Amino acid sequence: MDRRTNGIKLAALLVCALAAGWSALEFYAMRHYKEPVVLGPGVTEVQKLSLYEPSLEGTVNDCNLYFLDSGKPGGTVLVIGGTHPEEPASNLSAQVLVENARVESGRLIVVTRANTSGSLYSRNGEAYPSFYDIKTPWGKKTWRLGDRAGSPLDSWPDPEVYLHYPSRQMLAYMDIRNLNRCWPGRPNGLLVERTTYGLAQMIRAQSVDVAIDFHEAELEYPVENTIVAHEKAQEIAAMASMMLTGQEFEVPIGMEFSPTALHGLSHREIGDHTPAMSMLFEVAEPMLDRIRGITDQKLLLEGKDEFVMEAGKYGLLYAPMDENGWHIDVRVGRHLSTFLQCVDTFSMMKPDRAVVVTGVPRYAEVKEKSVGAFFHDPAAVPLGRVAYD
Repeated sequence: MDRRTNGIKLAALLVCALAAGWSALEFYAMRHYKEPVVLGPGVTEVQKLSLYEPSLEGTVNDCNLYFLDSGKPGGTVLVIGGTHPEEPASNLSAQVLVENARVESGRLIVVTRANTSGSLYSRNGEAYPSFYDIKTPWGKKTWRLGDRAGSPLDSWPDPEVYLHYPSRQMLAYMDIRNLNRCWPGRPNGLLVERTTYGLAQMIRAQSVDVAIDFHEAELEYPVENTIVAHEKAQEIAAMASMMLTGQEFEVPIGMEFSPTALHGLSHREIGDHTPAMSMLFEVAEPMLDRIRGITDQKLLLEGKDEFVMEAGKYGLLYAPMDENGWHIDVRVGRHLSTFLQCVDTFSMMKPDRAVVVTGVPRYAEVKEKSVGAFFHDPAAVPLGRVAYD
């Protein structure tokens, strides 16, 4: 009996050791994988965020800032991708800009991984895939997925209650690692607070006119398929919403006013604490819904889920959901067209600060060709024209 019991214990120990070893390899791979970003024809400089907040030097959140400078007079537009790493269309849309955009007047600054820390680990208990692949004309390209907030490995300890600076509004403890709850940041805070502080410093130093933050949201969330705009950007958002809904998008894109009493969000704090107009774009992502089925790469890319679709039949969703789902091409395409429309509208309203961007695919083109068609082979570009996030 003892020998049999010992054998069972040994077998269980081996199974646990194998599982732990397998997990450790996956955790290590996710933590150390570097995403190649091809510097497109418009990229003139790559800076590090630590240039604006030196305490970030050597940390995982010392992210790349991609500058696309026309060398001609005009304004400056900032695009922030990767605020929430579990929202992949945000990161992908920003990277499409880096690899394809040309700026004919003014400047464009792009951040593809604003909260890198959050992309280096996965959400506990959610069974998210660690990586996902996009098919391209030259093969597959791989990205990390990640969690909504930064990793506890990089930011510790969390407070019992997070007191937002400077409003002192009380927020959930983990939101001190959430990039979209830490604006405008502070230089003596934890990692993500210092990240937003550095970004705010950069916005001021570079005289950014318009700041745009790319996001995705679950269909159960009421702020969906919309532009959330600070009061300084409301005219731009209203015009863009009207133009896109009437001309490009089957599902309308709305406009929401940034709440004045909800603090820490980019669309509120950038507008309040810097000269820039601030907006945040939302698009539907079924993978984030609590009522979803298996959370795998297929759901992430195709955006189809029978449980979410069933919830829609009972009026539980704030976006339409049918058998077509919300494909990654649709989500990226909406972000890119909304970006282009907002930039065009700003340039029309402020002709002396006009920013003219070409080379970026719009919604219909992304749907037709797929987003993978707009990523370039890092092995086929000249030396020095690849960066890593």
